[in-house]
Amino acid sequence: MKSKAARLANQSDDSLIARAAEIGVEQDHALLGNEIARYNRLFDELMGIEEELRARPGDRRRLFVKLYEHRNMQVRLNSAKATLAVAPQEARALLEWIAESKHNPQAGDAGMCLWALDEGIFVPE
Repeated sequence: MKSKAARLANQSDDSLIARAAEIGVEQDHALLGNEIARYNRLFDELMGIEEELRARPGDRRRLFVKLYEHRNMQVRLNSAKATLAVAPQEARALLEWIAESKHNPQAGDAGMCLWALDEGIFVPE
């Protein structure tokens, strides 16, 4: 049986981004259903995708920009956070838009992320 990292390494960029979008939608449903353990498992899977794309030649996390216009706010939030290191201006603009949207819980998460960035608590890598 292959490890999670090996399975991710064998997937195309497009399939990883598509799965990231699916994860965001599933996370949204988990949040609304107060399914914290499920949300956390999905978060771990998303972090694996981000790490895989970062490790690829040229740091492919920029591909998350494709999801900036997704219909689901959690997908947009995840995409903005995933691109803070590689597209900081665009990512910050999206986080500001999400925070101003008052579409909770994502608006609150985006606002906290902006605060952490401004305070130097969170430094994207």
